[in-house]
Amino acid sequence: MSPLNVVVGITGGIAAYKAVGVVRALVLAGHDVHVVPTEAALRFVGRPTLEAISRNPVHTDLYEGVAEVRHVAIGQAADLIVIAPATASTIAKLATGIADDLLGNTVLASEAPVVIAPAMHTEMWRHPATQANIATLQARGVTVVGPGVGQLTGADSGPGRMEEPETIVAAALGVAAASARRDLAGRRVVVTAGGTREPLDPVRFLGNRSSGKQGVAIAEAARARGAEVTLIAANLEVPEPDGCDIRHVSSVLELQQAVTDAAKGADVVVMAAAVADYRPADVSETKIKKDGGDDGLTLELVRNPDILAGLGHAPHDGTLLVGFAAETEADEQRLLELGRAKREAKGADLLAINRVGWTEGFASDENAVVVIGRSGEIVTRVHGTKMSVAHGILDVVVSETTSAAAAADHPKEVEST
Repeated sequence: MSPLNVVVGITGGIAAYKAVGVVRALVLAGHDVHVVPTEAALRFVGRPTLEAISRNPVHTDLYEGVAEVRHVAIGQAADLIVIAPATASTIAKLATGIADDLLGNTVLASEAPVVIAPAMHTEMWRHPATQANIATLQARGVTVVGPGVGQLTGADSGPGRMEEPETIVAAALGVAAASARRDLAGRRVVVTAGGTREPLDPVRFLGNRSSGKQGVAIAEAARARGAEVTLIAANLEVPEPDGCDIRHVSSVLELQQAVTDAAKGADVVVMAAAVADYRPADVSETKIKKDGGDDGLTLELVRNPDILAGLGHAPHDGTLLVGFAAETEADEQRLLELGRAKREAKGADLLAINRVGWTEGFASDENAVVVIGRSGEIVTRVHGTKMSVAHGILDVVVSETTSAAAAADHPKEVEST
């Protein structure tokens, strides 16, 4: 990536000390970093520290540098704006367009992508006002990284902890890279995300631990790269992405119908949802009661249709089909063998294999995948945040679709004998 002019906004929360790591990582990556702290932020981190780490002067006063119109110039020159931490107060100001300090003016004066990393106590994060402000910012294209779940300032813990600097930087640079390239412009991409649920009765279901984070990241990344995105959302546990045509489903049969309809005429279909292999043979119309004298419950399950195989073995010329395979296999070679066999059995053009377990894959913020091509070759390996994994997969998608388009435009000549 070419060097970027990055503005790092720091606001007045205890997590401001972690912003030093964000600035340092961006500088070490070769970017020109300008720190714009609020006055409250300087109560937590000193100006000399920020100037030493960023290697640039630090400004906070809205009325300094009037001759050079600094309150506008910083934002106009930015390629990327990262605000970490972003307090509840700052988020509210950004959502309503209040620009009563240099940071607010910088954001309003810029057309650069904006990434924020919220940090606050759990109650503040969950408050309806904060959630409404976050939704407003996301609708405007602001990328929200976190917050994470963990120990907060006091003895309490929960959602509200600022993500680690490396996570924020990786996400921010991914956003900047996506905004700089529109290599999926004019393409229609269908993504499935989340986990299916098969009802047992009106209150219970058979499901899985998928949160939908990876599928949503792929949808967001595709949209950022210019694609028209349809997201088939199965019981997401993360916020829905903005700018996508979202179609809600729950069970496998609902997902099958939705994706079959959406795939017609699509350029790319990415099957990232975790799909149940079986469903109950019978669904009770009333809640299943415990029998006082019964030691257990026996369920009869029937097999669900294989949606990926159905798409893969049907004619899909002009549509690149990308499947996902979540495996618990610990041995790397065996994992690849399982992936190659599954890609062939499903008829997918590409298959992304990721290892899952009790503490990896599902519901985590990071992932690691190996993408297998049509001949069983490893096309790419990518690991990191789910957004960086999403872009890694889409890099392969772009390469594959570009090659296919070039081949269609220039078919090989056949010599006569």
